[in-house]
Parts: sequence; structure tokens; C-alpha cells
Amino acid sequence: MSQPLLFQPITLRGVTSRNRILISPMCQYSAIDGLANDWHLVHLGKFAQGGAGLVMVEAAAVTAEGRITHGDVGIWNDAQIAPLKRIAAFLKDNGAVPSIQLAHAGRKASMQRPWYGNAALDAADHARGDLPWRTVAPSAIAMDEGWLTPHALEAAELAELREQWRRATLRAVEAGFEFAEVHCAHGYLLHEFLSPLSNRRSDAYGGDRAGRMRYPLEIIETVRAAWPAERPLSVRISSVDGIDGGLQLQDQIAFAREAKARGVDLIDCSSGGLLGSATAARIPRGYGFQVPYADEIRRSAEVATIAVGLILHPQQAEDVLANGHADLVAIGREALFDPNWPLHAELALGGGSGEVFASWPKQYGWWLERREPGLRKLDGPPLPFRKV
Repeated sequence: MSQPLLFQPITLRGVTSRNRILISPMCQYSAIDGLANDWHLVHLGKFAQGGAGLVMVEAAAVTAEGRITHGDVGIWNDAQIAPLKRIAAFLKDNGAVPSIQLAHAGRKASMQRPWYGNAALDAADHARGDLPWRTVAPSAIAMDEGWLTPHALEAAELAELREQWRRATLRAVEAGFEFAEVHCAHGYLLHEFLSPLSNRRSDAYGGDRAGRMRYPLEIIETVRAAWPAERPLSVRISSVDGIDGGLQLQDQIAFAREAKARGVDLIDCSSGGLLGSATAARIPRGYGFQVPYADEIRRSAEVATIAVGLILHPQQAEDVLANGHADLVAIGREALFDPNWPLHAELALGGGSGEVFASWPKQYGWWLERREPGLRKLDGPPLPFRKV
């Protein structure tokens, strides 16, 4: 049988992934002073053991004030390199491309961890020691009622922030990551510059589409210049705001073209998040609801894309790739439900030859391979995850 496209290797610049599955960056809100810890190592390490081709560390804040919460992973100082380096090495040793998302939360910074309310910090958070800090944004417009009004970034501050992105990128290189992503989605700082609802500036960084794109594109240029030429770079976007008067798909197609011209290799196509939670928008949700964005941007901007959003089933993921809708498939919360999703997907789709568990870590596969003949002789329902 031919190998499913989902499990065929893909080379991006000088980096080859064993398959087309990327584990999305998923914030754990469990760091202290921005330092990744054993939770992050085990959390991310499971996905490498589970067969994913690329595993991406959660949004790593490029400045302390760019954290979403007090529990965010950071990459704003050199002390944060060592624990990230440990994670990157483990991911690589277990067959995955170590990847990281670089981010700044903008006006959505200084908020509660989700399990405490996922809103602005309140008295209960203060009692826990989670005190608010100054937030920044393109314009002094609060995200919503009750949220901090951000400081509108001035020209000198924009220049300093570009330097912080550059230094964070160099730290990611030193930590051993081979794939990086610039976060321009979900209502965080760079998305705030792009959207006309959050960017009301009258200088060169506001106004029309070209003005609103200017600063995110400068950050992309800065990161690309500091990131090794042989390593791929992606940009995560909200393909639409999903709010009246907000970003439309044509806006983001134009942005994707400009990002590609500056050395971006893939566009990671999410949506929403300008107001409310990370992906909140008035967009009907269903299986693969964001795949059409990845498809349209791929064709119209002539750039490789990553499809993400309620991609839960192996055949669904295979169809996204086989039909040319995207070049990679990102799995998020489904990987929390099943860290071995890639390995189970390979069993479900079939293909290849040889041992059934050849792709599994040898510490598991050796035992499972020898159990398999006995299981096939048993009466009862079909074996889970196996192609029937």
C-alpha cells in the first residue's frame, strides 16, 4: 500500500519533518518567571513520542509585559534559554522538529489564567499574588469593558520592541529550535496592528491596510534576519476577525503575500480572537471550519499553509492534504485528548509495510508488536485505531 500523504516526509528549507503533522502551540500557564519546567518537558515530550513531525512550544513572550498571564513561558532573558534547550533537545532526540512560537500579548496581556476566569485580573487574582502590569497596544483601546486600557506604543518604543523580538529570536536559535512561528493572531499585539478595530493610529503604522501591516511586517523582517536562513519560519494569522468592520480574508491574503516576500515559508491559518477568548468570533464552528481559509490563502497568495481547527480524525487530516487545501495539518486539543494521535492515525490509515508498530518508540513498539498476533485471534470488536 502507498504511504498516506499525512505520513510522507516534508522538507522546509533545510529542515525535514518525518510527517505533515504539527502539534499546535498550546499555552499551559504553568511557568514561573517565564521559565519552562518539568511540566512543559513532559507535556511536549509526549507529542514527540506520539509520532508528531513538528512539536511547537507555546507562545513564548518576547518581553515580560508581553505575557498573557503570570504563567506564560518567556524568552525575554538568557536565563530562559536553558530549560527551553532541554525541551528542544528531547523533541529532536525523539524524532520531532523542535519548534517555537514567538509572541507578544499586547492589550490582552495581564489577564487571568483560564481556570481562574480567563478575563481581566481581579481581587481574587491579586490575593494569589497575580498583580496586573502595564499593557501596550497600537492604540489606547481596551479589549473590553473592565480590561486595562493599554498604553499606545510610541515610535521609540516600537523600535525597542523590534530589538526585543530580535533578541528573542537569537535565544530561540541558541536553545536549538529548528522551526519558528511569529504570532500575528488571536487578538495579540501584531494582530492588533493589523485589525482596523484595534488600530486607530494616524501615523505610518495605522490608517489603510498598508499602514496597519507595516509593523507586523517589520517584526517578520527582524525575525527572519536573525533566524538562520536554512530554518523555516511560519506566521500564525487570524484569517478573519469574524466581527463587523474587522479583518476580511482578502486583507489577510494581502498580508500573506507580503509576509512571503519577506521570507515566510508557511501561513498558519486560524481565525478570530480580537475580542474575548483566543479564538472567539462569530464564525460557525464545525469539523475543519478553518480549512477553507488555508485553502484560499494557499491558492491566492501562492504560499504554503498550515490548516488548523477541529481536525480530529485521521481521514479528515489526510483529505485536507490530499485535496491540496494545505501543506501541514496542525493538531491542538485533540492531542491533549490523545498524545499518540499521530501514531494512532497511522494505524487507522494503513499504508506502508513491515511491522505494525515500526513507527512507535522502540520501548513501546517491541512489546506491542509481539502482543498483536494474539489480539487478532480474540473474539470481540475490531482493534481500536486499526484500519478495518
